Amino acid sequence: MSMNPVGWFEIYVQDMPRAKAFYETVLGVEMSPLEFPDIEMFTFPMDPEMKAPGSSGALIKVPGVPSGGTGTMVYFNCEDCAVEESRVVGAGGTLERSKMEIGQYGFVTICKDPDGNLFGLHSMK
Repeated sequence: MSMNPVGWFEIYVQDMPRAKAFYETVLGVEMSPLEFPDIEMFTFPMDPEMKAPGSSGALIKVPGVPSGGTGTMVYFNCEDCAVEESRVVGAGGTLERSKMEIGQYGFVTICKDPDGNLFGLHSMK
């Protein structure tokens, strides 16, 4: 396989305005709406020509589908995960584990968003 095997991810939420504000604040990005009937969805920034490595995904609210599961962990890339970590609590989330070293693979912070979704922040410094 010559491409990143992760092509897309979705984070299920119950309160879209709160979730959108949380991720925009913590990651310093602007999310864009995707229009679907009966589904609210906002995408993380993505390269429309798919030239940048990695994958993108979206916040999604689907009637009857709960949020807060911890079966899949999404890690967001950062220059220094301590910067984004510093925004988590003020934006309404919780820190589960502050920035920690993971050897030659850099550093990670483990957090929960206001809907109870576990996610990680990753950086090399």
